[in-house]
Amino acid sequence: MSKSERPSWDSYFMQIAQLVASRSTCMRRQVGAVIVKDKQILSTGYNGSPSGLRHCGEVGCLREVLNIQPGERTEICRAVHAEQNALLQAARHGVAIEGADMYTSVQPCVLCTKMIINAGIKRVIYASPYPDPMALDMVEESGLELLPYK
Repeated sequence: MSKSERPSWDSYFMQIAQLVASRSTCMRRQVGAVIVKDKQILSTGYNGSPSGLRHCGEVGCLREVLNIQPGERTEICRAVHAEQNALLQAARHGVAIEGADMYTSVQPCVLCTKMIINAGIKRVIYASPYPDPMALDMVEESGLELLPYK
């Protein structure tokens, strides 16, 4: 393979985020996140039930039953979001992520955006948009770089 055929760093890490998403146990949306610093992967996460708990496919999805639209009532979701899991895995293993980038298959919701800001992530590159105006307001106010993947 020639150097010109190699994927860009953004493409490489986004492909990894998509692969991580394939581990998701969510019934509605499969999301993967990768935290990267200096071109090194520090942590990954996908959305799914907390460790040791039954998966959504086994117990059902309350958001689906109640027909809750994307971007609304995220607090009743059984799953831990991919971005949250990536942040938690870094913390659990003592990995410093301040100043890192996050690649995620879906734009973070407001809950994840707040955590990303406080964790010191500097850039978030996402593949698919997510309808959450409050998250966008917080991104703008915080100075967090939120970039669509091209």
